[in-house]
Amino acid sequence: MPSSDIAVEMRGIVKVYPDGVVALRGVDFVVRRGEIHGVLGENGAGKTTLMRILYGEIKPTRGKIFVFGEEVSFRSPLDAIRKGIAMVYQHFALIPTLTVLENPFIAVSAIR
Repeated sequence: MPSSDIAVEMRGIVKVYPDGVVALRGVDFVVRRGEIHGVLGENGAGKTTLMRILYGEIKPTRGKIFVFGEEVSFRSPLDAIRKGIAMVYQHFALIPTLTVLENPFIAVSAIR
């Protein structure tokens, strides 16, 4: 497939926390245009760490992230949102006055 079909690519992602815990070791992850993925694994496997890196919440120790072929280095979730990446947490707070459709889009509307 041409690289233009690749929406998100994470190459060789490594995350070592300051206390020495190695959360990720050389993870590669590719999402092509139109695909939907689920990330599964045991507790402590690094799923949340990987997604927090993609969302710009934390920085990888090593590795590269590409969005539609462009290398990116997110400084914050706002940078990720501007590139079309959003995250819904397993434990998240809904805004009760918004509908089911409105809640996930609150971050996107905040930057417009």
